[in-house]
Formats: sequence, structure tokens, C-alpha cells
Amino acid sequence: MVRSQRALICRLKIVLDATYGLGENLSGVGVYCREILFGISSAHPEQTFAFCARPHRLRQLWRERLPANVQRRLLLDSFAPRSAALFHGLNQRLPEWRARRMVSTFHDLFVMTGEYSTPEFRRRFTEQARFAASRSDLIITVSAFTASQVSALLSVEAPRIRVIHHGVRAPSSVPTDEQREDIVLSVGAVQVRKNIARLVEAFERLPKSWRLVLAGGQGYGFERIRERIERSPARARIQIAGYVDQAALESWYSRARILAFPSLDEGFGIPVLEAMAWGVPVLTANRSALPEVAGSAALLVDPLDTEEIAAALSALAEDSELRQRLAELGRRRAADFRWEDAVTRTWSVYQELIG
Repeated sequence: MVRSQRALICRLKIVLDATYGLGENLSGVGVYCREILFGISSAHPEQTFAFCARPHRLRQLWRERLPANVQRRLLLDSFAPRSAALFHGLNQRLPEWRARRMVSTFHDLFVMTGEYSTPEFRRRFTEQARFAASRSDLIITVSAFTASQVSALLSVEAPRIRVIHHGVRAPSSVPTDEQREDIVLSVGAVQVRKNIARLVEAFERLPKSWRLVLAGGQGYGFERIRERIERSPARARIQIAGYVDQAALESWYSRARILAFPSLDEGFGIPVLEAMAWGVPVLTANRSALPEVAGSAALLVDPLDTEEIAAALSALAEDSELRQRLAELGRRRAADFRWEDAVTRTWSVYQELIG
């Protein structure tokens, strides 16, 4: 690229939808958004960026400390920022206006494939996903599994899709198994899709020294799950911790002996990687994107088979050598997923379109 072309691109804005990466109580999608927003703008100080937010998150955007090369903008469907060379919708949603080039990240499509939301939410989600898929010059998916769904459900041809995995930030050191407690940890919203009811039934068979901690906010079907927990003979050993901030989450990762994540559908599954990075042995499902993320560093179970979940939980609870082996495998597996790599590969997608 000649100098004049490079200077022109740098004057043009790369606009990113920051709506879902602002404030506190970030979901897995929110963590992704924040890592890409601040990672890519910090890595390229010569480039002008604009972080835009929809009206309900504009206040949080103005409170953020941003790099010097980042402008703040209100995101409206009908009004395009000036000099927008590229727009990146970080959560499978695009505005009605068009920048010169459009990119969208698709995290999952479980709303379209399962009974995990209200009919109205499913309708709106499907409309937005189809619109974003049709308008995107290139689509980023966070897993090969999600890429296959985008192709099958939204009729997107493979050459328009780029798979870029999430990353994880590992602590410098982790507790040993002996320093941990008899805690089975579940991370994520307490909702039907996370398969909490079957996890509770499987947990009931563990010795009474064990506790189950559900660290996550209330999601679709929470009341049914809460009622199931209230009926459980192990009710006194089950803690609904609610949403926890990053410091509290890290505390749970440092205390737990097992992460149980037998989710029915995940586009990626950040808790699997986080637990591995913290040296927590992982039990997870053998479907959706979870085998892709976990590799051979976790116990994989059929999430519809409560007996199989219970057997795997019992094996982990009883066998310290198994826990130690999975903890070591998990830390090595987590080291393969770096946010710096995700940022670099995302920048490469931009360069395909405007470089």
C-alpha cells in the first residue's frame, strides 16, 4: 500500500458498535465486545476509530475513558457517521444505513433453533440476524459451529465467513487442588439453555460435603429452575449466587474443584476457557461449540443424559488424580486462546475490505 492510500484509510473512520461492551454486568458477548473495542483501537493508534452506542447505553459510553484515537458517537439506525470506511456490528446486528464496508460478528443462533426465548424475542432476533447476514461484506463467527449455523440457517456462503475464536486472560498462578473446596461451580445465566435442572439432579447424588454454586443472573425459565431447586433434597447445599462481578467470579474460580457446564447450546462457551485458565477441571457437553473449545481437556457428556452427567460429576468428585490431569490439560488448552490473536485476526478482516 502506498503512503497516500494508507493516509487516506487512517483519516476514514472505522466505526464499531460498542453498545454491548459498556458498563458492568457484562455477558460473554459483552466481554468479547470490550476486548475487541479496546484491543484493536490500542493496537492501531494511527487509525481513527469511532465507538458508537445505541441511546440506552449512550451514558455509559460517555463515562468510558477511551484512547486518544477514539471518538464517541450515538448509533441510530437512520443516521450514518461521516467518513465511515467500515462498520463492525459486534453482536450480529447492523444499522439500516451502510458504511463503505460492513462486518458483523455472529456469536450463536440458539434463539432460532431452540425453545430458549419468547416468541416475540425470537421473531425480532431472527429479523435482525437475517438483515445483518444479508448486509455484511464479511461475517466473523466465534466458532466453526456457529459458522455452520450461519451458513445453514441464514444462507451465507462459506467464502464470506471468517472464524475467529474468543480469548481468555489467565492468572499468573492458580491454587492447587488441596487449596480448593468441594464446590461444583456453574457459570452463566440461570436459564433453561444452561441445563441447570439436569445438573441439579446429577449433583444430588454427590456426597454431602459438596456444594453447587450457580453464578449468573436470571435468564429464560429461571422460575421453573428455582422451583426445581426448592424441591431438591440437596437444597441446603445449592447456592444461587446471582450475577457476580469479575472479582467475585475469579474468587469462585479459585475456590471451586469442578466447573460443570453441560449446556444444551453454546456458540462458544467462555466459562469453559475461563475455568481451564484457572486450573479448574471441566465437565461440559458434547454438542454445539463446546467440544471445539474444550478439545480433549475436559470430560464431555451427553447433556440430555442425567445419568451420564452424574457419573462424570462423581468421577471428578472422587478422583483427585483425574482432577489434577484435567487441570493441567485445561491450562495448556486455555493458553491456545489469546485475545491478542483475536484482535490481530479481526484487524486482518478489516484489511481485507479496506486495506
